[in-house]
Amino acid sequence: MNKQRGFSLIELIIVVVILSLLAVTALPRFVNISEQAEDASVEGVAGGFAAAVGLVRAQWEIEGRPTGNQALITMDLTQIRVNEFGFPTAGTGGANAGTNLTPSQMTANACKSVFDGIMQSPVRSVTSGNSANNVRYYISVRSGAGQTDNNVAYDLCVYHLVATLKLDSNTGIPQGSVDLSTGNSFTYNPATGQVQVYSNNF
Repeated sequence: MNKQRGFSLIELIIVVVILSLLAVTALPRFVNISEQAEDASVEGVAGGFAAAVGLVRAQWEIEGRPTGNQALITMDLTQIRVNEFGFPTAGTGGANAGTNLTPSQMTANACKSVFDGIMQSPVRSVTSGNSANNVRYYISVRSGAGQTDNNVAYDLCVYHLVATLKLDSNTGIPQGSVDLSTGNSFTYNPATGQVQVYSNNF
């Protein structure tokens, strides 16, 4: 009769050690891939946003640089509010109400209105102080952090990728201070139209 033998204990231990070594060397590569995907995601959305800002500015030029505190341009049958520099803004009562906000009057809600208004298919977002569960972008404003011109400090709209923030498990609000050194984000300067990407590992 032929005896069938299984693996010995030593052979099993050797196989487990080899698999452990493979897992240890492969794991950092998978972590790096997820970080690269997060970077690419922010860069893609920021690129689309920057292109939309450029199109709004070009349409403003084409329409003869409309001015005033209720200046609008029309793109694809959509009316978009613009500030005195021809860049997208929001109204004092939201995207379509009130007078246009200047670059030094931006709020988180105004930054969200710009984001939702100029993007063809805006991703789900929420403004600072609200739960970021089940959304992709967390929107805040940095008052006076933009370009200074004639002693006027302009505001910056900040759009953080939620997947790169640490959320409170109870409230869904990001933990700690959410600034440009936290997570992956991009900024929009309504005075210059500049869009800048920030990538940080947390």
